[in-house]
Amino acid sequence: MSKQIKIAAQTRSGVGRTSVKKLRAAGHVPAVIYGSTQPSTNIQVGAREMREVLKHATGEHFLVELEIADGASVSHKLALVQEVQHHAVRSTILHVDFHAVAADEKLHAEIPVETTGESIGVKNFGGRLEVLLHKVEVECLPKDLPEVIRLDVTAMKVGEAVHLRDLQLPEGVSFRGDGDLTVLRIAGEVVADLTASSEAPTQPEVIREKKPAADADKK
Repeated sequence: MSKQIKIAAQTRSGVGRTSVKKLRAAGHVPAVIYGSTQPSTNIQVGAREMREVLKHATGEHFLVELEIADGASVSHKLALVQEVQHHAVRSTILHVDFHAVAADEKLHAEIPVETTGESIGVKNFGGRLEVLLHKVEVECLPKDLPEVIRLDVTAMKVGEAVHLRDLQLPEGVSFRGDGDLTVLRIAGEVVADLTASSEAPTQPEVIREKKPAADADKK
């Protein structure tokens, strides 16, 4: 189950480039929270706090509990971190999108796939592990959202694969997508064809009829 991290936030009324620039200079990150029953609201969160949260996050989408101060009132919102925009060069956080969710509302999120162990096929038979899906989209209630999907590949042999339908997901969690999609596989070692000649085929020699020498005395 994904941990619900608490993040302090404040509503903001200032929008536009100048306002956002001042906000970031003061150590804040502009953000927005929205949802099916939540009107879109501009908020701000601490840049340092957000960096720490992202540093320990296992995936792109994870749950947080926003403690939003609006003047003297404070509200608590359960939200999924939907998107984080970074500066292309400095990697600083530019903006965060939060998707408000209800405790009894199923959500969709992409969960990272991690492997554990070393497969028999890789260790003993020269195979190689190929992960084709690094993230899997799941559907579940917020309380059941996993942080990561771990697959033990220890017993896998060359030629074996794990498909979406084979995933052992936590109770209350289901995958979204084609069940035949391959998540990972143990591919065989590519062996060069030793029977093929490395030399270019020899071209047959063409013997042409020699032309008679020109008669130097002829004019």
